[in-house]
Amino acid sequence: MHLSLIIPAYNEERRLGETLRRTLDYLDAQPYAAEIVVVDDGSTDGTAGIIASAGEKARPTRLACTGYGTNRGKGHAVRTGMLEKATGDFRVFFDADGSTPIEELEKIWPRFEDGADIVIGSRALPQSEIVIRQAWCRESMGRAFNVLLRLLGLTQFKDTQCGFKGFTRKACELVFPRQTVQRFSFDAEILYIARRLGLRIDEVPVRWLNNPESRVHPVSDSARMAFDMASIRLRDLLGLYR
Repeated sequence: MHLSLIIPAYNEERRLGETLRRTLDYLDAQPYAAEIVVVDDGSTDGTAGIIASAGEKARPTRLACTGYGTNRGKGHAVRTGMLEKATGDFRVFFDADGSTPIEELEKIWPRFEDGADIVIGSRALPQSEIVIRQAWCRESMGRAFNVLLRLLGLTQFKDTQCGFKGFTRKACELVFPRQTVQRFSFDAEILYIARRLGLRIDEVPVRWLNNPESRVHPVSDSARMAFDMASIRLRDLLGLYR
């Protein structure tokens, strides 16, 4: 298997169907073997039915679903897919709303061929194409989060939170067993772990179309993310990422 695409999904019945249709059509046309692994993160709506319906048609691309009964968070869902279900030599996690179009995969292959261990999509590089922007308050929240990450010495990247990140099999096996953050701050943690392990991380500009139905709450999740940032630094000081 060349590519495993991991899609974490929590109550995504309104958005996941179109994302799966576009993604399956794209991957079916590629010359390499691919699979999509949807991780149902304790959904209480019709997400499971959407996945089952998408899998009814026989296709070259394998569609698999795994899940659990209680919502654990996006970080937990991605870790589950990456470590327990993915079989690909390259493993990419991809948001269920498809805000980064699936065609942006084409930008990561040259970086992997050049020796990158991890390739992350970025909305903040000069070449990035933001077709539909976030609301002002959410953009400001994202910028503030990135500033705090830099002040704490946790990142040098322009955008840690874009839901489009690719890993080699080896990078997955090194990074995700060390991951501890279960929810939205997990992106920052896994990138910090990867850097501490000496892995090469390339940041590439992507095309991005904001979906207004964000799962991030600007108040409660901001407080949680601030706590997570301090926890990442503490865990590192305790040697938990070695």
